[in-house]
Amino acid sequence: MKVIMSGNEACARGAYEAGCTIASAYPGTPSTEILENFSKYEGVYGEWAPNEKVAFEVASGASIGGARSLTAMKHVGLNVAADPLFTMAYEGVNGGFVVITADDPGMHSSQNEQDNRLYAPHAKVAMVEPSNSQECREFFIKAFEISEKFDTLVLFRLTTRVSHSKGIVELGEKIPVDIKDYVKDTKKYIMIPANARAKHVEVEKRLMDLQEYSNSCSMNKIEMGKEDIGIITSGISYEYCREVFGDSVSYLKLGFTHPLPDKLIREFASKVKKLIVVEENESYIENYVKSLGIKCSGKDILPICGELNPSIIRKAIKEEEFTSNLKYEGVLPNRPPVLCAGCPHRGIFYAVSKHKDIIATGDIGCYTLGMMPPINVTDTVICMGASVSAGIGLSKARKISGDKRKIFAFIGDSTFFHSGITGLINSIYNQEPIVTCILDNRTTAMTGHNENPGTGFTLQGKEAPILDIEKIVLSLGVKEENLRVIDPYNIAETEEAVKEAKLSTEPFVIITKQPCALKKEVLKLRENSKCRINKEACKRCKACLRTGCPALSYKNNTVFIDESQCNGCGICKQVCKFNAIEKVGQ
Repeated sequence: MKVIMSGNEACARGAYEAGCTIASAYPGTPSTEILENFSKYEGVYGEWAPNEKVAFEVASGASIGGARSLTAMKHVGLNVAADPLFTMAYEGVNGGFVVITADDPGMHSSQNEQDNRLYAPHAKVAMVEPSNSQECREFFIKAFEISEKFDTLVLFRLTTRVSHSKGIVELGEKIPVDIKDYVKDTKKYIMIPANARAKHVEVEKRLMDLQEYSNSCSMNKIEMGKEDIGIITSGISYEYCREVFGDSVSYLKLGFTHPLPDKLIREFASKVKKLIVVEENESYIENYVKSLGIKCSGKDILPICGELNPSIIRKAIKEEEFTSNLKYEGVLPNRPPVLCAGCPHRGIFYAVSKHKDIIATGDIGCYTLGMMPPINVTDTVICMGASVSAGIGLSKARKISGDKRKIFAFIGDSTFFHSGITGLINSIYNQEPIVTCILDNRTTAMTGHNENPGTGFTLQGKEAPILDIEKIVLSLGVKEENLRVIDPYNIAETEEAVKEAKLSTEPFVIITKQPCALKKEVLKLRENSKCRINKEACKRCKACLRTGCPALSYKNNTVFIDESQCNGCGICKQVCKFNAIEKVGQ
């Protein structure tokens, strides 16, 4: 049967067909949908873990226990999981183990553009790279076979375009795979120095075996067209090149990309007059080709920053601009990223924005948008959990300089569980009086409303214990008098909490509790709730606009509320000093 699937859906299908039974991940675009789809199949277990390191270790344990397992994460998530990655590269597997890294060239939803192909040679593991949805399914099955044949985890590298593009996928039947027996083997599974030294020798031997496989496997293949130009490429870049050149050039298509196939590359180079390496971001393949003493072009004509596309490749190699008869005459609206109308985070950001003696460290999530005008609160964003940790360092540095501004660290509920708890422990342990603001909207919102340890449900929809953030904070050592749990839609309560927190000389925590305004149950509850402008009472002072709500606008000397966006959160009503905003409905 043939169906249309995204690359992520096809990965989930391939894992299911390959007999994978256990999967653990932390949601992160562009990888999120893999676990969401995998968990729907019968006879499998899929979970959201608190972070990528935990997810990697769960899948590692499942592999050691004999089950085919996978873990999935976006590219920066592999940084969090790097510790177990490098050790599992030595230990090897029992049941097959596939690690998905979904890279984000162009940084559509990421803070950097790192190229995780470089993890494969660094960790000395096998790597597979599909180009389309059909290959996502096929290569996943092959990845498990490689993992068990060569006793290695396999890095399965996707990019945003492969993950989210859709194509025709021919489905197969599930392969019957038994869970292997677990046999105690301390030399294999306990990496004390003496065992690790012996395993390192095995890893180097395994790499040589993998390179022989790379030279002969079906995932790496020569496709001969005209011999004037030969293109070595992989992943989505292959699809782009096919679109631009068709059969007018020859290709070496690489799907098994570590170790790279030295013999196949030499063979291909000998058949063409000019060799070009087409790859996104780092010159990973190009550097290897040049290390073989083979002359080629690559980053001398193609950009190292951002995504490639057919137009960029066409211009770089053919020196032609793409022209189309299709023209769009309209003007696309400007859509800057903003907190949604009715977002519960708006209340505390608005309250903090009134204080010019606060430095705000931000984190990864919807609340990153606290940086956007007119709120303009957030000063820094580094990575998951760094708001609290970096806030501590920033506070210490500013105190030494004599700067008396207070540090407020903003972090979401899921990010707090992910890696914010340790930062708060550090604040308490070292008695740094920063203010940690935990914005609890009862979901992992930015990646698609995923469950987390505070939502009461697992990935597979089963009821689960709700981890109480308030109790966790108190158990860590925050004093009760230094904790405020507030409704961020209540501006007076929120502003009072911010004032108290500023004056504190000890670690202080504010927890805001309101569900994400886009959750289905919230939308249904508030579907008839709106705010409206009383034009007679409105003084056009624009104070309401300073909340940054996208439902509010100012045109022709008049304030408007777009009722199609408004859900009656009431923040604008509380801000208005002239009672010119009325709330209607429930």
